[in-house]
Amino acid sequence: QVQLVESGGGLVQAGGSLRLSCAASGRTFSSYAMGWFRQAPGKEREFVAAIRRSGISTYYADSVKGRFTISRDNAKNTVYLQMNSLKPEDTAVYYCAAQYSGSYLYNWREYDYWGQGTQVTVSS
Repeated sequence: QVQLVESGGGLVQAGGSLRLSCAASGRTFSSYAMGWFRQAPGKEREFVAAIRRSGISTYYADSVKGRFTISRDNAKNTVYLQMNSLKPEDTAVYYCAAQYSGSYLYNWREYDYWGQGTQVTVSS
């Protein structure tokens, strides 16, 4: 069981950077793979990035590869998403999610717990 709270969203100009954080409450954070998803108005929830329990393996959507970096600090019960070279099409609500029982990290339906989301807006 884990509860997630995102922070770090905001308004930024194209080409700028933001760092999102997701703080988890619970004693078994390291037992969960973690993912970031985003959803823009009128669009489906979209995979962004994921990280395995150990933090050794990471995965990215093609649209953000080379620009975004996911990381985790199990001692702090926190997962991060560093976003660089932001584009207007990155504008969305960003959610962090935790997976315990699933195995496929690209599908939001495989995750067990979700945060409330944080808004990221990138202006032209």
